[in-house]
Amino acid sequence: MTTNDMHAVVAALREHERFVVAAHENPDGDALGSLLAMHLALGQLGKESAMFVPGQAPLPVEYTFLALEGLHREPPPDHAERVLVAVDCANEERLGPDPTLLQDSPLTLDIDHHHDNTRFGDVNLIVAGASSTGEILAEVFRELGVEITPEIAEPLYVALVTDTGRFQYANTSPKALRLAADLIEAGADGHKVFQTVYENVQFAKLKLLARALERAEVYSGGRLVVSHLLKNDFAEVGAAEPYSEGIIDYLRAVEGAMVAALIREPPRGDGPAHRVSLRASVDEIDVSVIARKSNGGGHRQAAGFSSELSLDELKRFIVEEFEHAAAASSHA
Repeated sequence: MTTNDMHAVVAALREHERFVVAAHENPDGDALGSLLAMHLALGQLGKESAMFVPGQAPLPVEYTFLALEGLHREPPPDHAERVLVAVDCANEERLGPDPTLLQDSPLTLDIDHHHDNTRFGDVNLIVAGASSTGEILAEVFRELGVEITPEIAEPLYVALVTDTGRFQYANTSPKALRLAADLIEAGADGHKVFQTVYENVQFAKLKLLARALERAEVYSGGRLVVSHLLKNDFAEVGAAEPYSEGIIDYLRAVEGAMVAALIREPPRGDGPAHRVSLRASVDEIDVSVIARKSNGGGHRQAAGFSSELSLDELKRFIVEEFEHAAAASSHA
């Protein structure tokens, strides 16, 4: 039996002493910010905590200023003796290909804001209306009596600012803006975060963006924009896979576009043939529904999936599913 309750999460965090805090593979700002904030909060409470992110791909360089020293990329050897705290993970598959982390866990806490979360934890705190997992953690910390020090405020601010698209996405609620003010008041350096995350672009990422823009195509009368990156693109411009983060936002910004899709061949050969990111600029189309049809998931306006289909097959799938979703929304 699983429990869905803030009080159950708080009680478990108080009761136990040793934890492994895990974020999803290919982590974004919300995942890494939430991971670090939870790790530091547990330390403040006198608990022993280890941080884990699955996969060997380098972390996005824009988040390397976060104090992630000691981060594990494989499950810690003693993970079976630690309570698992999964943050920003919509489903168990996002914890990586090694199932032992979840299987061996004596207790799993699942804290997330994805509306399609599979509730894989023993205790699940899923707040679909929250702007970010960082926003949920801020409430958890208040319940625990954790002091929001500058060291905790800054990763929470990273989580908040990135998952709201610099407070421009539809999930930017009055509550999120109030939290941002509280975190800056607590010592988060908003200007430094903005410069480091958004104005510190590597030249190789710029070259990768150029290739994606050059290949961009419009479908369905301009309502859908699709582009792709090949494995060779990463090698030829000297870019790691995380450098593709954020490119899709340029596609979504095209005039008249309702949905944008970026298909990429991962530069490492040990994963799926393709990874697909989906973004919607209108609320009428839920791109997580499209992603779930290929065993992916995400948010209503931001989702993704992995696939073994060819590039042409993926384009056809995306176009067909977009047209179905657009037709359904027009009749709603």
